[in-house]
Amino acid sequence: MIVIDNKLISDDVIEKQFVCDLSKCKGGCCEDGDAGAPLEEAELKLVNEYYEVVKPYLTQPAIKEIEKKGNYEYDEEFGWVTPTLPSDNEICVYAYREPDGLIKCAFEQAYNEGKIPWKKPISCHLYPIIAYKGKHGDYERLNYEPRKKMCSPACKLGKSLQVPVYKFLKEPLTRKYGQEFYAVLDQIATRNDDNPAE
Repeated sequence: MIVIDNKLISDDVIEKQFVCDLSKCKGGCCEDGDAGAPLEEAELKLVNEYYEVVKPYLTQPAIKEIEKKGNYEYDEEFGWVTPTLPSDNEICVYAYREPDGLIKCAFEQAYNEGKIPWKKPISCHLYPIIAYKGKHGDYERLNYEPRKKMCSPACKLGKSLQVPVYKFLKEPLTRKYGQEFYAVLDQIATRNDDNPAE
């Protein structure tokens, strides 16, 4: 376990390797789960603000589902989440499927095209790291939780390229926790590499 300020980070974050292999998984994390993408309180406003911008990317069934449920909904276990589309394997309403089967995020596509300044929910950006709020006290747990079957190509690719999870996720980790946090995490990981027996 690694402790940085009030963050409890699983050793797997620096010890395991991972690089998304979209050609194999087709973005399956956008439809494989027990609920939609978890949203932070501050992100609710962003979803509302950018909905009209991303609406042209969405499927008609997704738009109907959003009109019925709202731009987000509350889940007893996960808190605020994006709605999902039951008729399409519980895919996130803000995702759409390309002809080749690749699932893309409407927010990320709009971001890549320079239409909005917000990339996507941080929970999506951080995956396969999942951040849990502490039940007792002001802390967070960061666990490495790839899906066993779906993410096996990413684990294999990460291992072959020798890319640790935290390095693959440098952008979202820095986005959520700041450059100083990432620098400390990198120092700890580098020190562990230099002293593997410790």
